[in-house]
Amino acid sequence: MKKINDLFFKLAEVTLVIMLSAMVIMVFGNVVLRYGFNDGIISSEELSRFLFIWVTFLGAIVTMRDNAHLGLDSVVRKLNLTGKKIAFGISNVLMLICCVLMFYGTYKQHGINATTRSAVTELPMSWVYGVGYITSVAMGLMIIGKLLGLAKGEFNEADLIQVTDSEEDAKPHLEGAAK
Repeated sequence: MKKINDLFFKLAEVTLVIMLSAMVIMVFGNVVLRYGFNDGIISSEELSRFLFIWVTFLGAIVTMRDNAHLGLDSVVRKLNLTGKKIAFGISNVLMLICCVLMFYGTYKQHGINATTRSAVTELPMSWVYGVGYITSVAMGLMIIGKLLGLAKGEFNEADLIQVTDSEEDAKPHLEGAAK
């Protein structure tokens, strides 16, 4: 199961790199065409916007796995072990509710998005906003795993603090995850 999990996140990271690279190439190419030749590729602007949506949502999944989302944890740090466990549980249940709402909202919009096409490329908008399914399911599964780990007592006290106060605090964790 760990291999499948690692493969999923490796695929997500590679996909992010490809999407970000495509965005840079399309935007830079359009800048060169506009200023150099007074021309441009209209579809590249729209595709860049769509890729930005996907990069944002997929990046949130990868960031959640690494516990690298920024947040304010000064109250949680002052709690005793039981308080930290309660706060951890409550925050994860609330995040799981948000994932359910995101999935439900994406589902409710799916019919409209499937019949609506983008202005230039005429892609069904369900392809653009369908990333809500992927994000809500992936994050929901991670949260369920955390809640099960909490119930089994698998977390030590430091693991119960899920966010960092600043980017500097996140860097050592991210560098360790990259190795």
